[in-house]
Amino acid sequence: MPPLKVLFVSPEVEPFIKVGGLADMVGSLPKALTALGHDVRIVMPAYGSLKRDSAWHARPDPLGVDVGTEAHWARTWENVLPGSKVPVYALEHEGFFGRPEVYAGPWGNFPDNDLRFTFLCRGALNLCLQLGWIPDVVHCHDWTTGLLPLLLNTTLRHTPLGQTASVFTIHNLEHQGYADRRVLSFAHIPPEEFRTDSTESVGAVNQMKAGLYHATKLTTVSPTYAEEIKTPAGGFGLDHVLRYRAADLLGIVNGIDTTAWNPAMDKYLPRPYNQRSVEAGKAVSKAALQARLDLDLDPHIALFGVVSRFASQKGLDLLAEALPHVLERMHVQFAILGAGDPGLEHVFRWAAEQYPGRVGMHVGYDNSLAHLIQAGSDLFVMPSRSEPCGLTQLYAMRYGTPPLVRSTGGLVDTVSQYVEGQPAGTGFRFNDATAPALYNTLGWACATYYDRPAEFHALRLRGMNQDFGWDVSARRYEELYQWAVDARRATPLP
Repeated sequence: MPPLKVLFVSPEVEPFIKVGGLADMVGSLPKALTALGHDVRIVMPAYGSLKRDSAWHARPDPLGVDVGTEAHWARTWENVLPGSKVPVYALEHEGFFGRPEVYAGPWGNFPDNDLRFTFLCRGALNLCLQLGWIPDVVHCHDWTTGLLPLLLNTTLRHTPLGQTASVFTIHNLEHQGYADRRVLSFAHIPPEEFRTDSTESVGAVNQMKAGLYHATKLTTVSPTYAEEIKTPAGGFGLDHVLRYRAADLLGIVNGIDTTAWNPAMDKYLPRPYNQRSVEAGKAVSKAALQARLDLDLDPHIALFGVVSRFASQKGLDLLAEALPHVLERMHVQFAILGAGDPGLEHVFRWAAEQYPGRVGMHVGYDNSLAHLIQAGSDLFVMPSRSEPCGLTQLYAMRYGTPPLVRSTGGLVDTVSQYVEGQPAGTGFRFNDATAPALYNTLGWACATYYDRPAEFHALRLRGMNQDFGWDVSARRYEELYQWAVDARRATPLP
C-alpha cells in the first residue's frame, strides 16, 4: 500500500489534553500508522490549560481562519507526540480556546461550543493550505468535527482540498452537538444544507448528523457498538442515518498505549511485574493501594477496583444500589476513583464512612492512583449501561486484574466469559442492567477468587496474554483510509 497523508482533527489528544478515551485513541493510533510508513499529523486546540513548555514552539506566520464575517486569526503552536515524530499543531485563539476547560465550565456546556469547534475544523483545513500539505484523508472524531466533512463536500469542494477523503469516528453517539443555524453561516456552509438529510434535527443543526451524512467512511470504536447504534434503542435518534450509511460503517476496536500501560515497566507501581511474577507483584501493589486509601491491610481479601466517571451511562448507579448489600454479605473491599454525578459521589463517600477499612475512594482523577488500582485490585468493576469501546477493562486485563463487565458495546468484543472448570475466558460478564444482576456477578467473581484459586490465577494470565496494542487495528484503519481515498477520487466533482 502506498504511503498516505493523514490528518487527525480532535478536541483532545493524550498526553496534552484529555477528557476521555477519545484522547487516548488520538494519542496512540497516529504513532502506529507512522510506524507503517504513513505521514500523519494532528491538529487540536491550544486551550488555556495546555502546558506549553519548551517542547512547543510557535510558527512565525499567523493563520487566517475563514469563519464568520470578520477576520479571525490563530497562532499555531507545534510539537510532536512524545516518543514519536508525529507533528502536533495546536491552534491558539483567546476568544475560543483561552479558557482552561474543553467542553464545559462550572455552569455547564459552553454556549459557543458550536463556533469554537467550527473554528477548529476550518482552522485545521486552512493550516493544511498554509503548509502546502494536502492530506489524502482527514480523520474526524465525534460531533466537534462533524462539520468538517460537510465543508469538504461543499465550501471547499473546488479547492486543493476537494479530493481529500474524510473518515468520521463515532466515540459516543449520545453527544450530538446540537446548535443554532448560525453555525452554518459562521462556517460559510450553504444554507440549503439545513435539511433532514444533511444537518437538521428537530429544528436545530446536529453536528454529529452532519458528520454521519457527509463523511466518506464511518467507523465506531468496536464492532458490537457499530451494530447497537443502528437500532432504535442504541441510536439516540440517528439509527435511521446509520442504517442508511451501513455499507460505509465499520467497527474497529481501540487499542491501548502498551508503553504507558505496562505492568513490567510502570513507574507508578512499587514493584513492577510480568506474567511470571504476577502474584508477587500484585501483592505488593495491593498492600500499597490498601495503605493509600486507608483500607484494612489484608492480603487475602478480594479487592475490587473502580476507575470511572460517575454516571448512569457507566452503570455506577447500579453499583451504588448494590454496594451496601455486597458489603454486608461478602468479604470484600472496594477501591474507587472517579468524579461526576454529585449524588453518586455522595453515595460512595457515605459507603467509605459507613464501612471504614472496606471502602476507599478518591474524588477526581489521579493518574498514579489509576495505575495502582489496576495493579493492586484483584478484580475490576465496569458495569456500563453503554460502552462504545472502553479502555479501562483493557488496562485491567493487561495488569492481571480480571474485569467484571456488563455485556454491551466494546465490552462484549474485548472481554470473553469465564467458564468454570474450563480454560476459557478473561473476565465475568452479565446481561441485565440491574443491581441484582451486578450483585450476583460480584458474588460469582468472589466465589471464583476464594474457592478456585488455580482457575483464578489462570484467568489472570489469559488476560495478560491478550494483545491490545494498536498494530492490528492500525492496519484496519490503513485499509479503510485507502478505501475512503479510492471512493472519494471516484466521485466526480459537481
